[in-house]
Amino acid sequence: MQFANPHILWLLTVLIPMAAYYVYRSRQGGAAIRVSTIEGVRRAPRTLRYWLRHVPFALRCVAVALVIVALARPQSAEHHSKSNAEGIDIVLAIDVSTSMLARDFKPDRITAAKEVAASFIADRPTDRMGLVVFAGEALTQSPLTTDQSTLQTLLARIRSGIIEDGTAIGNGLATAINRLRESDAKSKVIILLTDGVNNRGQISPLTAAQIARDYGIRVYTIGVGTRGKAPYPAVDMFGNTTFVQVDVEIDEDVLRKIAEQTGGQYFRATDKQKLKAIYDQINTLEKSKVEISQFTTLNEEYLPWVLWALAVLAVEFILRTVILKRIP
Repeated sequence: MQFANPHILWLLTVLIPMAAYYVYRSRQGGAAIRVSTIEGVRRAPRTLRYWLRHVPFALRCVAVALVIVALARPQSAEHHSKSNAEGIDIVLAIDVSTSMLARDFKPDRITAAKEVAASFIADRPTDRMGLVVFAGEALTQSPLTTDQSTLQTLLARIRSGIIEDGTAIGNGLATAINRLRESDAKSKVIILLTDGVNNRGQISPLTAAQIARDYGIRVYTIGVGTRGKAPYPAVDMFGNTTFVQVDVEIDEDVLRKIAEQTGGQYFRATDKQKLKAIYDQINTLEKSKVEISQFTTLNEEYLPWVLWALAVLAVEFILRTVILKRIP
């Protein structure tokens, strides 16, 4: 509730002199008549009329206050907003080869990649996003969608071993491109994450990068893995899980060229914290355009106040002329 003419509310102060004058007149008394004694009247019980004698004045004050509030033009405000989001189409291409089970990330590379990707997805509610996984071959885990609940569920189901082992970076990138090929979004992005060297697939990574550039798709590439050696789970001759140190080999030169050809960037993540920082940086680089228009509708609310004032005056009139009627 707000008032178009709030300064008029200062008129409510007239209730103070009204009350003061009423008290003064009440103490002065009205018409007088001389009687020998008032002992009989003093002992008489007080009726309802006695207790209601000040009610008409109180109602009159209420009516005056209601009229003053109505003159101040009370208004109710309805706030509206309209958003126009220009989202970005993004496909996450994630390596799920067995090397992603290495424990240089906590708890392992693939779990860390899924957790960070889940946070990235949650931060972009206005964008359409898709998922592609690749190892020795590539497949679409989720087409482009704005349904974050489904997307998060499908992301959680990603695991190593669901497809033939190997590292087909070119196929993974080509499959992601195919998801974006017919997109009409003004900005199209692929975030490709891998921990190895391309050794499988029918399409070379640089050929896929040229296709992405022709479609106007930016590719951000991320190499995950510590430098040197990383612990990798293995099973010994007794069936027990052990860890062996394996060399970390990431074809950074190819990943860097893919990013350069498509206008993206290459990043190296050596632990989960750095991987999170990389996704945060990409999140900043690829900002969605959201325009919000806000407007307010004002509705005049003086009529109820006027009607209440008239109702109060009507009650005051009935009390004064019928119930509390006095002999002149």
